[in-house]
Amino acid sequence: MKAVFIVFNQAHTERVEYILDQLGIRGFTWWSQVNGRGSKTGEPRMGTHTWPEMNSALMTVVSPGEVEPLLEKVKKIDQINEEVGIRAFVWDIVQSL
Repeated sequence: MKAVFIVFNQAHTERVEYILDQLGIRGFTWWSQVNGRGSKTGEPRMGTHTWPEMNSALMTVVSPGEVEPLLEKVKKIDQINEEVGIRAFVWDIVQSL
């Protein structure tokens, strides 16, 4: 199994929900108010007067075969408007209950 952690500007919320549904990914955990700043060019998302936008994040655990289709869709979202921001990170799940 693989864990996929996706962090995205809240402007992408409907797109992210859509790709989960489209790929049949039912299980996930969603954090709706996430502060942060991109490591390369991202603007801060702090929910403040100066930096009012916010991010959300989700984690899903999927089979290895589901990872690439999910990452491809995340990449397409990012290519639409790179300034808005979405990133995905993948790691192995070595054990679960």
